[in-house]
Amino acid sequence: MNMFLSLRFFYEFISIFFDGLFSIIKGIINGIVKMFDYESYTKVINSYKGNFGNSEWLLFGFSVAILVVIVGLVGLLIFFTIKKIIKFRKGRINQEELLEEIADLNNQVNKLMKEKNEIMAMKVSQLGLKPGEEEIEEENSEEESEDEEKDEANIRFPKLHKIDQEYKTYKVKNYGNNFVLEDLVEDFKCYSASQLGLFYDSDLLRFFLAGLACGKLIILQGISGTGKTSLAYAWGKFVKKDSCIASVEPSWRDKTELLGYFNEFTKKFNETDVLAELYIAGHDDDVHTIVLDEMNIARVEYYFAEMLSIMEMPSRDEWIIELVTSPWPEDPKRIIRGKLKLPENLWYIGTINNDDSTFMVTDKVYDRAMPIDINTKIEPFKCREQEPIDINSSYLESLFKEAVLNNTLSEKNIQKVLEMDNYVIKHFRVAFGNRIMKQLNTFVPVYVACGGKEVSGIDYFIAKKIFRKFDQLNISLIRDEIEPFIVYLNKTFGNNAMKECIEYLERIKKTV
Repeated sequence: MNMFLSLRFFYEFISIFFDGLFSIIKGIINGIVKMFDYESYTKVINSYKGNFGNSEWLLFGFSVAILVVIVGLVGLLIFFTIKKIIKFRKGRINQEELLEEIADLNNQVNKLMKEKNEIMAMKVSQLGLKPGEEEIEEENSEEESEDEEKDEANIRFPKLHKIDQEYKTYKVKNYGNNFVLEDLVEDFKCYSASQLGLFYDSDLLRFFLAGLACGKLIILQGISGTGKTSLAYAWGKFVKKDSCIASVEPSWRDKTELLGYFNEFTKKFNETDVLAELYIAGHDDDVHTIVLDEMNIARVEYYFAEMLSIMEMPSRDEWIIELVTSPWPEDPKRIIRGKLKLPENLWYIGTINNDDSTFMVTDKVYDRAMPIDINTKIEPFKCREQEPIDINSSYLESLFKEAVLNNTLSEKNIQKVLEMDNYVIKHFRVAFGNRIMKQLNTFVPVYVACGGKEVSGIDYFIAKKIFRKFDQLNISLIRDEIEPFIVYLNKTFGNNAMKECIEYLERIKKTV
């Protein structure tokens, strides 16, 4: 048989099967088309409807109903069949995924068991036992409990160790913030009023946020009972991270009062709540706050001096504080060689009562902080309901940086400030350095971004950061210079534009 005949045989032989298959498919299609042939139904009806009486029309309706039911049943049968096939297929896929996951878990368990055996072998060898005696050692419950007690004894930071365990699987959250600073002021104001019953002026909250932008330390000062601690408390509630309140005591002399110390007798580190807050803040990107309540009841430059020096470092990689002199293997993971890196997402808010029971805060502290005066109470007002919000610290700082770029001080006002600086040096022998100018160039733009005016921001900053230095002068010697200086301010910045500065000068003039 030649090649041509072979191909012909193959074609005729196979075509019998496919002709039959096509006939089946064609028959099914023709049957479905026949089932829904509207013209055929119409032809039958037209040929009989002339003789239809009431009973025949009733029979017609019954026949149509039967056909609709049959079609519906067939449709439901097809639907449930397809659904069952899909469910069966999905079940098989889930079963395969589950089997793969179980296999992975088994592999991990085997790996962990192997690591456990290796660790136990190391412990056994340290105790002087032979490797073959490991099983006997594991069966001894008393010796196992002793080993656990030894491990606990080696943990000198139990509170921080617990934090490590709680945050072991924690992943930093991105809250997708999209607010602007002006919105943040109003949200904070309405939250405090509607949820906490605390009422604050919008301008005060602008100064507060601008102070946060200036540095990591804000000082809320004023007479007792005006809501200084409440403002710090409300801020913690608003950002969903309760403020850590550290009540300063007169006996505080160094950083150990704030952070804790290592007890040589118990071999444990006495951890404070402040240290715990510092450690927790290093695990996330939320806004954290530590409140130093009545911070000047002890000398701030004693217990907070090291913190102030560290936060002056230009690189945040250098924000490191030493807790212990030598490391232990069991120390918390963020304490490296006995040192802890201060988190970037934490602010300190100190409250100060200006009375005879407290110490005077020195220039070293004031120059590195932003003082905010709270001397008046705001009458209750109605405000919309506002819930607390999650805020990424990195987003808040990006708003601060954006505000500094977009709202730089005008050249005209910068020149006025520099001229005023020369005037103050000449007449009062008081000067301010580069640090204060840098803070001014941050405070005022952020204040403007919060909805304030540039001149008002300059006025407030100068009154709180520069004129404060007049308190250390002999007022009687500068008495004759105060009134001309008020005239100079009105002439340079505009009549009564520097309200805070003029009020301060009028107040010290009355004390002469």
